[in-house]
Amino acid sequence: MKASTMCEFTRQEFIGGLQSIGVDSIEKLQAKLPSLRAELKDDQKFHEIYNFAFAWAREKGQKSLALETAIGMWQLLFAERSWPLIDYWCQFLQVRHNKAISRDTWAQLLEFVKTIDPQLTNYDEEGAWPYLIDEFVDYLKENGLA
Repeated sequence: MKASTMCEFTRQEFIGGLQSIGVDSIEKLQAKLPSLRAELKDDQKFHEIYNFAFAWAREKGQKSLALETAIGMWQLLFAERSWPLIDYWCQFLQVRHNKAISRDTWAQLLEFVKTIDPQLTNYDEEGAWPYLIDEFVDYLKENGLA
C-alpha cells in the first residue's frame, strides 16, 4: 500500500494499494493473502520488504528504530523465513543492548542471516560485521548456543 507510516493508511494509500494488486472486495483480499505471504519466500522481494520495513516502522522524526519495534518487526519478517537464531537475537538485544536499532545494524543483520550459517561455522571474527553482530556471536558462544 506504500503507506508512509506504520499502522496508518490514508484513503489514497489504502485504495491505491488494493487497486495495484487487483483487489476490490474482502473476498478478493482474502484470496490474495496467500500469494502475498508467498512473496516473502522470494529473496529479492523479501529484501525489498525488509528494507522498506525499517523506514516504515520508525517513529516520525527518528533515525533509528525503537528496540521493541525492531524486535517485533524481525519476529514478523522472519516468521516466514525460519532463521533459527531469531529468538536468541531478540533475547540478546533485550539483555545486552537495550537501545534503538540503527539502519546499518538493520541492514547488516539481513546480510548476516543470508551469509552465515546458524552454527556459525563460516563466521569470520575478522570480518567487517557491525560491533553489535560481533557481540551477538560472542553471546551465543558464551551461552553454549553456537
